[in-house]
Amino acid sequence: MSHRKFEAPRCGNLGFLPRKRTKHHRGRIRSFPKDDASKACHLTAFMGYKAGMTHVVRGVDRPGAIMHKKEVVDSVSIVETPPMVVVGVVGYVETPRGLRSLTTVFAEHLSEECRRRFYKGWYKSKKKAFTKYAKKYEGADIENELNRMKKFCTVIRVIAHTQPKKLNLRLKKAHICEIQVNGGDAAAKVDFAKGLFEKEVSVHDVFAKDENIDVIGVTKGKGYEGVTTRWGVSRLPRKTHRGLRKVACIGSWHPARVSTTVPRAGQNGYFHRCEINKKLYRMGKQGDASSCSTAADLTEKSITPMGGFVQYGVIRNDWLMIKGGVVGAKKRPLTLRKSLMNHSSRKHLEEIDLKFIDTSSKFGHGRWQTPEEKLKFMGPLASKPSMHKAKA
Repeated sequence: MSHRKFEAPRCGNLGFLPRKRTKHHRGRIRSFPKDDASKACHLTAFMGYKAGMTHVVRGVDRPGAIMHKKEVVDSVSIVETPPMVVVGVVGYVETPRGLRSLTTVFAEHLSEECRRRFYKGWYKSKKKAFTKYAKKYEGADIENELNRMKKFCTVIRVIAHTQPKKLNLRLKKAHICEIQVNGGDAAAKVDFAKGLFEKEVSVHDVFAKDENIDVIGVTKGKGYEGVTTRWGVSRLPRKTHRGLRKVACIGSWHPARVSTTVPRAGQNGYFHRCEINKKLYRMGKQGDASSCSTAADLTEKSITPMGGFVQYGVIRNDWLMIKGGVVGAKKRPLTLRKSLMNHSSRKHLEEIDLKFIDTSSKFGHGRWQTPEEKLKFMGPLASKPSMHKAKA
């Protein structure tokens, strides 16, 4: 047997097998950060919706690095994070086979967008979900369940849902998730969770600027693809019979079956993935018209670029700016979790100093940062004379 001229190893971790479409259409948290009873009670995760990307210029403050005291351009992702509403609490007990839920307590009043999630066909239904459950608040049932949690449970998680009505999406069902409460003892956790019932929780209560977070979501679906795209194997020579974007040998005669380690064609994308240690560059608040102003760029402008984010639109709520890209298509729900690690490297502990945030149009080669800048350069337009008069 002759040696092969070019190496073409398979690119792709077999730990992710089987590569098929996920069942979890929003990011599912499989592990929460380690609990520390000495800290105050706090939530460890949040949910948001991917809006798009832009770029920023920042100064690097990392002594010893080549780029120290220089400016770099970073790509950033913008995630819109309207406040979440806490509607329940779950208590878990530890068993030899892992956690087991002991009991669940829901709030007295649940919004329509939350109750829609429990129905297949909301329009034709009687819309009676949780009407009988709410009557438990007339007696002592709810307090008894909360006391059981305080007595037996070691892990407490709140049930919270997003508010799609605050977004400009064609979405009526809220996304519901469990968020673990860390800090304090079991009784303090339950009281903390009950105090949040039917209240809005802001992303500013969960995360802080310059923090490292984990982003969990579902990647863009690519459909059925061949081995060259799916696994990164080399193409065969041009004269190859019956195609060249193939694997030449898929295994020996015996064992008389194809090994699971051999790259094959199939589904690519729409996989559940978790990306760790994403730096939080900036956190914006709802209604802040100067949320993208910096010390070096005093122009008053918000995060929404000219013409809006492509395939998303205008951001009207709180938002996060995360370094690099995040998984998924626009409008897709993302689960944001506090990091599982204790960070010590200078890269992770660096304080981010933004010099400039780009808000030019993302529909083409954007030229202007704000409508005022465009109007100043273009002068009065024949099609929009009233706009110029209003600005003047």
